[in-house]
Amino acid sequence: MMTESYQNQAEWLLKEYVLADSFIPYTSVVFGIFACKMVYDVTQLFSTIYFKSYSNLSKLQRTEWNNRSISTMHAIFITVMALYFVFWSDLFSDSQHAGLITFRSSSLSTFALGASVGYFLADIGMIIWFYPSLGGMEYVIHHLLSVVSVAYSMMTGEGQLYTFMVLISETTTPGINLRWYLDTAGMKRSRAYLINGVVIFVAWLVARILLFLYLFYHVYLHYDQVKQMHLYGLLLVSIVPQVLAVMNMMWFWKIIRGLKKTLAKRQ
Repeated sequence: MMTESYQNQAEWLLKEYVLADSFIPYTSVVFGIFACKMVYDVTQLFSTIYFKSYSNLSKLQRTEWNNRSISTMHAIFITVMALYFVFWSDLFSDSQHAGLITFRSSSLSTFALGASVGYFLADIGMIIWFYPSLGGMEYVIHHLLSVVSVAYSMMTGEGQLYTFMVLISETTTPGINLRWYLDTAGMKRSRAYLINGVVIFVAWLVARILLFLYLFYHVYLHYDQVKQMHLYGLLLVSIVPQVLAVMNMMWFWKIIRGLKKTLAKRQ
């Protein structure tokens, strides 16, 4: 009886507070931060046991190893959620008449964005703490823009469709991290390293170049709805994707040059 009583109380607390609409933004951010900590610790334990080369790395390299595991798990999670909401869910469908698409949201979409905010907060904290070892100023700018725009969309429910479109670009992160792992393991001349470079090139072209063009086109087609957003939200939709698009082009040029060097060495 006592066990059932505790179980009922736990279910009531979960329903009334943790999963209540008004608490979802906060609980999801906390969930995202704790998930990052858990992945970091599990990666450290798993790598120590199953990867002999892990113990030979420097302390900073082991930190980056664990950090990249966090970003990989976040990328997989948010890419799946973003693809679902943008292309499969009816939440942002033009055929639905549940108000303007720029003001549509759900408990699940808000939770997904909150978990992403938790990740970006945890990651930017690590980047600043170990600066510049885990990333230069471009990473700080990228994460600050991401935190501000994703947090605003999560808290207000505005522009969630375009936020998820931008977050689809995280699909390139696992490939980038795998490249670092291969490099650290001394496999730069392996076939896997070459294939990884080609995959990154294609993924970046689709997710960070072509998809952004689609985003700008979608904003153009729905500008009558976009312009009804609050000023701050309108600025985020108008400015942040453009800044990220410029950064994506700069990184894409570096990817092209790196792929050329890799192909030239194998000839």
